[in-house]
Amino acid sequence: MARNKSRVVGIDHISIRVSDYEKSKAFYAGLFAFLGFELSDDYGTTIGWTNGRTRYWIAPAEGRKTHRIGDVGFHHYAFELRSRKDVDALQAFLEKERARIVDPAAEYYDDYYAVFFLDPDGLKLEGMKYGELTARRKRKPSKKS
Repeated sequence: MARNKSRVVGIDHISIRVSDYEKSKAFYAGLFAFLGFELSDDYGTTIGWTNGRTRYWIAPAEGRKTHRIGDVGFHHYAFELRSRKDVDALQAFLEKERARIVDPAAEYYDDYYAVFFLDPDGLKLEGMKYGELTARRKRKPSKKS
């Protein structure tokens, strides 16, 4: 069997289409400022933000203007955060912004802490941290009797 010589080294960007460009631009500008992203480029009808590793782009939808969770295609996009405290801070920010939180900050799997929320078009987003408790347990010195 021939081996593929190409290797993916990361996800460079995601690009989504939105029904109300100005409304989504305001939502994402606030969210990304909170998450430490900076404006990458603004081409008038396409705008992107970056944190130096990942880019997130939006542009106006050209076709159907609605999205339902469960449709073919995008299910959700997860932002890995530094800590569980950052997940809680994100939830507090979302509450202040009156964003729709569909699943509040909680432990959803073993050592997987997350908050799930929707953008103005109902696209599901997530702020999450996994492995923090396991890492903390490994750092604690064991007590010997």
